[in-house]
Amino acid sequence: MSNDSQGSVKGEAAAPVLPPSGSASSQGPPLSPSTASRTPELPDELIQAGWSKCWSRRENRPYYFNRFTNQSLWEVPVLGQHDVISDPLGLNAAPAEGGDSNLGNGQRKRRNSEEQGAGANNLKRAKVEPTTPISPSTPGAKPWSSAAPEEKPSQTAMPTTPTPGPAPYRPAVIYWDLDIQTNAVIREQRPANHLPPHPEIELQRAQLVTKLRQHYHELCHQREGIDPPRESFNRWLLERKVIDKGQDPLLPSECEPVISPSMFREVMNDIPIRLSRIKYKEEARKLLFKYAEAAKRMIDSRNASPESRKVVKWNAEDTMNWLRRDHSASKEDYMDRLEHLRQQCGPHVTAVAKDSVEGICSKIYQLSTEYSRRLRQTHLSLLQDPATETGSSPPPSRLVYCYPVRLAIPTPPLPRVELHFENDVACLRFRGEMVKVNRGHFSKLELLYRYSCIDDPRFEKFLSRVWCLLKRYQVMFGSGVNEGTGLQGALPVPVFEALNRHFGVSFECFASPLNCYFKQFCSAFPDSDAFFGSRGPFLSFNPVSGSFEANPPFCEELMDAMVTHFEELLEQSTEPLSFIIFVPEWRDPVTPALTRMEASRFLRHQMNVPAYEHEYRSGGQHLCKREEMYYRAVHGTVVLFLQNDAGFAKWGPTTERLAELTAAYRPASARSSSLSSPGPAHISPADRDSAHKAPDRTQSGVMSPGGHDNGSSSSTSTSTSTSPQDKPAAV
Repeated sequence: MSNDSQGSVKGEAAAPVLPPSGSASSQGPPLSPSTASRTPELPDELIQAGWSKCWSRRENRPYYFNRFTNQSLWEVPVLGQHDVISDPLGLNAAPAEGGDSNLGNGQRKRRNSEEQGAGANNLKRAKVEPTTPISPSTPGAKPWSSAAPEEKPSQTAMPTTPTPGPAPYRPAVIYWDLDIQTNAVIREQRPANHLPPHPEIELQRAQLVTKLRQHYHELCHQREGIDPPRESFNRWLLERKVIDKGQDPLLPSECEPVISPSMFREVMNDIPIRLSRIKYKEEARKLLFKYAEAAKRMIDSRNASPESRKVVKWNAEDTMNWLRRDHSASKEDYMDRLEHLRQQCGPHVTAVAKDSVEGICSKIYQLSTEYSRRLRQTHLSLLQDPATETGSSPPPSRLVYCYPVRLAIPTPPLPRVELHFENDVACLRFRGEMVKVNRGHFSKLELLYRYSCIDDPRFEKFLSRVWCLLKRYQVMFGSGVNEGTGLQGALPVPVFEALNRHFGVSFECFASPLNCYFKQFCSAFPDSDAFFGSRGPFLSFNPVSGSFEANPPFCEELMDAMVTHFEELLEQSTEPLSFIIFVPEWRDPVTPALTRMEASRFLRHQMNVPAYEHEYRSGGQHLCKREEMYYRAVHGTVVLFLQNDAGFAKWGPTTERLAELTAAYRPASARSSSLSSPGPAHISPADRDSAHKAPDRTQSGVMSPGGHDNGSSSSTSTSTSTSPQDKPAAV
């Protein structure tokens, strides 16, 4: 079996390499910056590295100032020179070409007259943040590793004598292991015809998706008088992408049926009013009155049949009369009455709202199709070489270790993306649109890029591609506080370690470059994620052998399609093939995906992890604080082992292996007190139980630890919350 396609990553070091950086004195900021017309303009590489040309009124000549490192030079800076801040002794500098008056690279230090400042301002040195060791070692590469937080130049501070800076930045806590090689074997694939990402297009896509969200909000208000169910738009995108055959990576454009079952049931479930979780008697009484009043008003304003009007009006008036008479009822009495009212009025309310809600779903899909067509036309116009379809010849049948998706269409020159650091956050800006990622994950993206990208050895397109990646995920999950984080959560690090050590797992079926633990994974966006190691969407991924972890987004349509794909792969392969699946324990009612896996002939073992006794990694881990990285799961999790015979023989769930996995799944506080399986000292998850409510899930809906009720209106539960789907699974 050939492993030629193990990729360009094979044999490469996993640790980042820090190249020599600028060799110049650490000087103060310019006194009076202005455009110096008597010297040539700086090249783009130096501008992106933070250099600008300024004018010295004292010396009446131009000099060069770096806004990232506060360096000042008389001569034009040279890329690749050493930086006295991170390398004060010049150990990485080239041999000196001049005398003592020159620095290690031959550049002349500023005059002593400029180092003799007066006043208290000289005593305070500019703050220099640790550098991030992420630059490639290729000569001429973008030197963003020497970037420090941008500070506003002071007009009075004078240059100061350089002092040794802090050591290069390295993440204190690492939530991934990119050294693990894959055991996943696939048949060699042809390059994909996806259009390469471009910041201009990604910016337009972000604007159009935001506009589409606004349309959805307005339609729900105008037609039904409700706010759109929280995160229902995000789950609509997930559900549509399961069946979408369109060419846009995010916006659905070729789906059948046009009416989304996910969006329809979520909107319908909030009609006539949204039912939230009830804690107190007064809340139950108020909600019962609101439901009766809203149902009566709705049936009067819609084109309902005489029978529906009669039933709804009679039940609503009977409920209001009961509320006026009985002031001593308990919370349970109000809840029982509300349930009875929903059973009597629900079918009639659904009938009169059906056409209107279907109109909302249809309108959103039509707008998405139009936006997708418009985006593709603009995208094709930016490409130097128009997209061409691959030939009809069959793909190669050679078996290889899995490798990242390769794009058949070359990437055109990309516009410049600015980078600066604010404390421990990397900020990337393009045309006024800023995206952020913490330094640790920025370093991770650089490593993934180095392992997976084959068309950019000098990292000239790295920042543009990172900006597109971050913008894509930001747009998909919305810009609200904590919005979408539950749809891209991940398992704890100790669980991944146990899966790899005891079950040979080296691949994630649902992840992203931001939350993956292994460097081999499937993700939703092959065009933007391929440069960072993605093997493409899992439903299009066909491994022959290997051991896999699957923690899907908790979208019922996606989970059901996932099970179908699992069984097809296990049926076709005689090589060792194993899938360990993590899904929510939804029993009231049970989801079709869970029912099918429990009845599958490939099921080897099933393990239930109780609620509040395990935790997950936040979906916003690339931005959240360290103490917010983990949160307790407020619902049970079912772990299922689907394996063919060869996979069971090689990675079977033995008692010892299951004990290790169970111990790793316990929260860090419990693991640290256990002698059998102590948890890693570098993991310190926060217990966020107070931020989540107890789980509830209605019929045909999606349960949320945050308590979102996505069920149908015929559900028997009336205490379902409406907060967002905040589930621990990777996209």
